[in-house]
Amino acid sequence: MNVLTLDIASRIVDVALAKGKEQGFAPLTVAVLDAGGQIRVLKRGDGASLLRPEIAVGKAWGVLALGFGGRDLARRAAKMPAFFNAASDLAGGKLVPVPGGVLIRSAAGDIVGAIGVTGDLSENDELCAVAGIKEVGLVPDTGDPL
Repeated sequence: MNVLTLDIASRIVDVALAKGKEQGFAPLTVAVLDAGGQIRVLKRGDGASLLRPEIAVGKAWGVLALGFGGRDLARRAAKMPAFFNAASDLAGGKLVPVPGGVLIRSAAGDIVGAIGVTGDLSENDELCAVAGIKEVGLVPDTGDPL
């Protein structure tokens, strides 16, 4: 059974975008990828800048590719910049190791996908990502305990 259906992925994105508007954040772009790194849903909010879709996908893809939430990736990147530069090169530049990339886990703890949110401060992006994941009853993994 596919836990991350198109309807569920769409709901995650819509809730994340709504949370950003509710909080008065800058225009957001949100991408949800399945566990294989394929885009399920991508929405660029009205007024979001040109490169935001690539950044959102990069945040989600990075956490999936390395198996850690964005906060943990950011800490690791700060400690091992040469490794992360090489990893980003190997990934064709699709690795954005900052908060706002959040793993989506099932209740059993399995990775079922990831979300990337971009447009405001990374911490605000992450807040919106977590809201979307929790809304559908899945478990967010930011790289820090929630």
